[in-house]
Amino acid sequence: MKIGLTSIFVSDPIEAFHYYTKVLGFCERMFIPEANIAIVVSKDDPNGTGLLLEPNENPLAKTYQEGLYQAGIPVITMSSDDIRAEHEKLHALGVKFTRSPAKTDWGIEAIFDDGFGNFIQLIQV
Repeated sequence: MKIGLTSIFVSDPIEAFHYYTKVLGFCERMFIPEANIAIVVSKDDPNGTGLLLEPNENPLAKTYQEGLYQAGIPVITMSSDDIRAEHEKLHALGVKFTRSPAKTDWGIEAIFDDGFGNFIQLIQV
């Protein structure tokens, strides 16, 4: 068994889709704007786990998302083989990092704000 799809709540799935594909570099797996459905996947693993950019319209989803954001807790962890190069590239594209790459007990970590209500952890192990 493996993970086929996971999701994160976003304030605007359509705009988030454009950000995740044009800025973060993910590929489109499914995009149906009229249904508010957007699924992206890593360019490095196009048949791998998809990421559903799910609307936070449900009050429970919105409360959960806002609670994590206010606490500064990343909603998901993404990985990179070269986090410093990834940080430089994303920073140049306007991605707002709340933590620059820093050594931790488990590798190197950086955190950025996706602009749609989420902090994303980026790691290199």
